[in-house]
Amino acid sequence: MWKALAIGAVIVLVVVAGILVYAATKPDSFRVQRSVAIKASPDKIFALLDDFKAWASWSPYEKKDPAMKRTFGAITAGKGATYAWQGDKSVGAGSMEILEASPRKVLIKLDFSQPFEAHNTAEFTLDPKGDTTTVTWAIYGPNPFMAKVMQTFMNIDKMIGQDFEKGLADLKAAAEK
Repeated sequence: MWKALAIGAVIVLVVVAGILVYAATKPDSFRVQRSVAIKASPDKIFALLDDFKAWASWSPYEKKDPAMKRTFGAITAGKGATYAWQGDKSVGAGSMEILEASPRKVLIKLDFSQPFEAHNTAEFTLDPKGDTTTVTWAIYGPNPFMAKVMQTFMNIDKMIGQDFEKGLADLKAAAEK
C-alpha cells in the first residue's frame, strides 16, 4: 500500500513539475488582436472608440453584464478620459484611461482588479483605404508566471479573441448605420 501511495505521489509531482516547466517556456508578454473592415469614415468610427459613453453601443463586455456598475470620470472622451466598472464574474472589475487619442489610434491603460489583478494596454488602430476603414483591436501586456500556468489549460487568444470579434461586429454595425 505504501509503495502504491509513493508511486502515486511521484506521478503527481512529475505532472506538476511538467506543467510548471511548460508554463515557464511561455513568452513574458502576450498580445491578442482582431481586425474588421468597416464601410465608414475613420472619424465616424473614432467617435465610437474615443468616448467611453459610446461604448455601450458596441462593447461586448457591456452586454455580458448589463447590470454592472459603471463610473465615468469627469472627462469621458479623449486623452485623460476615465471609466471604471464593477460587474459579475463574466466582466470582473477594473478601470480604463485613454492615454492617447488621435484620428488613427486610441491607446488605453486597462487595469483589472477582479477576478485577478492585471495591468495591460488596449489599442485601437484605424487604417482607411477608400471608403473602408480597417479597425484593429488589440490587448497586450506582461504575462506573469501564474498567467502562464493558467494558459496551459486555456487558450487566451481564443477566449479574448471571440469577445473582440463580437465587439468589432457590433462596432461595424453601429458605424455603418
